[in-house]
Amino acid sequence: MPQNGGVMSNINQPSGWRKATAGLAVAEQHAQAGERAAVPKTRACVAVKRVGAHIGLKAGDVLLLDTLGAFTRAQDWEEGQRPIVWASNSYLMEQTGFSLSALKRHARRLAEIGVIAFKDSPNGKRWGNRDAEGRIIEAYGFDLSPLSARAEEFEQLHAELQAERELCQRLKRQITVARRMIRARIEAALSGALRGPWTQLSSLFEDLLDRLPRRNTASETLARLLEWFRELQERVDATYLKAARADEVVENTPATTEQGLQKTQEMDPREVISDPHILITNQLNPVTCNSSEKEEAASVVPNAPPEERVDRELEDWVAETRKKRGAALDLPTVMQACPEFASWARNMGGYLKDWGDLHRVVGQLRPMIGVSEHAWNLAQDRLGPQIATAALVLTFDKHCAGEVASPGGYLRGMVEKAGAGELHLERSFYGRLSGQAA
Repeated sequence: MPQNGGVMSNINQPSGWRKATAGLAVAEQHAQAGERAAVPKTRACVAVKRVGAHIGLKAGDVLLLDTLGAFTRAQDWEEGQRPIVWASNSYLMEQTGFSLSALKRHARRLAEIGVIAFKDSPNGKRWGNRDAEGRIIEAYGFDLSPLSARAEEFEQLHAELQAERELCQRLKRQITVARRMIRARIEAALSGALRGPWTQLSSLFEDLLDRLPRRNTASETLARLLEWFRELQERVDATYLKAARADEVVENTPATTEQGLQKTQEMDPREVISDPHILITNQLNPVTCNSSEKEEAASVVPNAPPEERVDRELEDWVAETRKKRGAALDLPTVMQACPEFASWARNMGGYLKDWGDLHRVVGQLRPMIGVSEHAWNLAQDRLGPQIATAALVLTFDKHCAGEVASPGGYLRGMVEKAGAGELHLERSFYGRLSGQAA
């Protein structure tokens, strides 16, 4: 088996016969720089493989590079040394499975890209000698010194590619959120028969969907797409709110008939508020019931409607949280800690007076972030409706902010943490408030 320990005779075109190119000249410059570097073989090989596809290496190129690297020794990569390989073509063909023409093609590409260099002997043969300590005395063949010279360059390039990849993933998640929000808003408007240019907005939405890339795309393109989606989302939201308010005005206009006047007088004052909003104050007071509401709740029989039972469970959870943590996790706190969710809840649910309203709005917003009904029901079953509501609020807000890629998986993770006694939602909410203040 031919190794880099003795003379190896093999047909190898000398420098004068090899067609000179700019790429080969640059490769030789890298080889000279690599001789002055001291980069371990493992580091050099890993660095080039991580960016191989980006710099134009094919799978066959990497295979040949691995085969050549296997012939080198640790001392060949020390400062003042050059890792030169003088293995024969027949042996390289046997190890790689390449034909002679394929072997030459891959070697040429490695050199043109500047990963290896050719060190040709005067007689066109590859050969080399080592001393008693195994160091190369003289050798001609494939020079891997450019890998040492460019290791730091490749590592920096890999870091930049990683940062670009993460940025693209974040932008894609944000585009997905905006896309789902737009679709949900348009569908809600159409199902509610709200007035507005919904056909035109739907057409614009479809045009944007057609622009979504089918393969890897640069972050600049994704950022531009995200800007367009957000602009359309703002336009759709504004149109929806305008139509919804107009519809409320029509519904809440006092009737001129005796029946209409009687209905107006019997309305709860809270129902005449035409501008939907969420109750958010600067004072983080817990949501509590007044004495009459407590008496009414106490008089509810065990077979009360599910909505009433959910409301009571939510209020009990708030009170229990206050006892355990010394501070209430109240409705204003949750809304202030999760501004993205609060914005959508305000648009979807209008006036939220208590945790029961919050539970109902969460159920409406759940499909927009891709949380399945099964996952939501499981969370309510394992956590109870109160904790599940807070958990989904947090999940929704984090997904909108690009912090969570898989809302369903994140919610299931919280269910698992709760089972292990490791779920502390209050810390998460107050932590987000502290981050906003900072």
